[in-house]
Amino acid sequence: MTSRARRIFAAPLAIVLASIALSGCVSPEADDTGRYTAPIGGSPVIANETPYSDALRCLAGVTARRPMRIAVGQIADYTGKYESDNSGRKLTQGAALMAMSALAKAGVPLVERFDTSVAEMELKYANNKLITADAKGTPGDFRRIMAGSIPGSKYYMVGGITELNFNIRSVGANGDGGGTSTNSLKGTIGGNMYVMNVGLDLRLVDTDTLEVVDVISYQKQIIGHQLQLGVFDFMGHTFFDASVGQSALEPIQLAVRSVIERAVLEMMVRLYHVPPDVCASNFGPDGDPLAGPGDAPSTASNLSADTNVSVRATAMPRLPSNPLAGADVPAAPQQADATDDPPAGDPPAPSHPSHAAAHAATLKETSHEASRQDPYRWYSSADPDAEPGLRPGIE
Repeated sequence: MTSRARRIFAAPLAIVLASIALSGCVSPEADDTGRYTAPIGGSPVIANETPYSDALRCLAGVTARRPMRIAVGQIADYTGKYESDNSGRKLTQGAALMAMSALAKAGVPLVERFDTSVAEMELKYANNKLITADAKGTPGDFRRIMAGSIPGSKYYMVGGITELNFNIRSVGANGDGGGTSTNSLKGTIGGNMYVMNVGLDLRLVDTDTLEVVDVISYQKQIIGHQLQLGVFDFMGHTFFDASVGQSALEPIQLAVRSVIERAVLEMMVRLYHVPPDVCASNFGPDGDPLAGPGDAPSTASNLSADTNVSVRATAMPRLPSNPLAGADVPAAPQQADATDDPPAGDPPAPSHPSHAAAHAATLKETSHEASRQDPYRWYSSADPDAEPGLRPGIE
């Protein structure tokens, strides 16, 4: 058979073979299970965890001793970023749900304030005596509306995702090589990396007084990379061109969840006066399971000098025990058992005039603390020459 004949028969043969192969994947008639094809994949359902989930669960033993009901309000996406094809927003719209999950991991009692539509409808029906009081549906036995039947919250949490910065810094390299003759082997290789970040601002508010008792502002960097490799060559009267590539991006929405869990973790540790040695095994030496050797080390100076809880290398210095104390105001001594602590949102009034200034300082917003600026140590915390700063310019 001549080469011309082989080419003539090769194309129809390839089409027939492709059709036979595809017929095994998709059928024009449904099978016994009611499907035209079997879906691919078999990945099991797993827990949606972050590096801070274990530390949150560790706090459940502390929060159970002194339950304080907390509600979660609106934690919206304020970045205003949409996909280029207008298919939706870049970031999740469920940040409030992530905060609820984080609080639940920490064992904090929750009251629903985010979506009360069903409860309000039931209340409307009960007010009109349309809902029965028992499961049997006995006529005339309607549900009664009792005063004070809905528990209130002590604090509520609100905030938003305020930053989404693309391409903070990127680096790439490409190379081509091969023989000088026209039919020699030639190849190309390249790769690049890029960094972006998301930022969160969260606050905890006293429900009774509407005082902002805690403010958190955190950011997390996200990294992605791409690799490409290609080869081109002539083999006699034929040629081939092959290329392979690989790309990966840290999940953006998981980064949002990580930032929220880190913020909730710090808020709860401060709110419940958790001693620094509790759950210490869930943290690294810098008070964060993700802290690296290039991060600014935290010191025991962030804790009260007169605290009677010993500070070890594995303590949580970034999470002071007093939720209202500033970096320059010593915290009151705390025992390991938090059951006898006074409510965090109601510090006692000073009994001596000399304590007035310190008492007033405890009510100030605490977002200026140096320990909270460690995550903003430039955009590259691995730079040993970097000085603490907030969003410097990128060269």
